[in-house]
Order: sequence, then C-alpha cells, then structure tokens
Amino acid sequence: MSGNCPSPNETNLSKIVLGIRDLFAGRSNRTGSFTMRINNATTVVTAKNCGAASVITLTPTTANAATEYGAGTWYISAKAVGSFTVTHVNSSTASRTFDYAIES
Repeated sequence: MSGNCPSPNETNLSKIVLGIRDLFAGRSNRTGSFTMRINNATTVVTAKNCGAASVITLTPTTANAATEYGAGTWYISAKAVGSFTVTHVNSSTASRTFDYAIES
C-alpha cells in the first residue's frame, strides 16, 4: 500500500502531516508488484526505494507464480539504486505475478 511522500523541500504543512499519517496507518512506498517476463530469463523491476544493500522479499500472488516460487527456479540476481533484477526460468508461462517488499 503506497503512501504520500512529501519532497525534501515541501513547505505545505498539510502534505507533510498527510505523509506522517500515512506512515502511522502502515502505508509506505517500499512495496509493489511485478510479473515475470515471458520468453526471457530475467525481469528488471523498477523500485525507487531499492538500493544495493536492500533485502527484497517476494510473495507469489498467482498460481503460476506459486509454482515458480515453489520450484526454487528464481533468485534476485542484482540490486541497484532504483531497481532489482530477478533471474528465473525462460518460459512462455504467463501470469507469474509477485508482490514485493523492500527493507533497506
């Protein structure tokens, strides 16, 4: 669940308060979802809160993703500022969708 993130230069007190309230409600910008690319062995996921030292947790949200997850045929092969790469089976299977959470 995404939250409101005021910019570092924000001066509107209402926007700052809304961002703080979102945090207290459990919202953050450290989560998202993606679908593994078909007929490719890697999927690059854009995630603005990702960094080289981040810990990324995946949760399958479709039956095909659960099969891939259970088979152990995927791994996080790269982490960088703003993205991470998942290496997986080069398959024509669609609907391999995952949620992710990032801990920095």
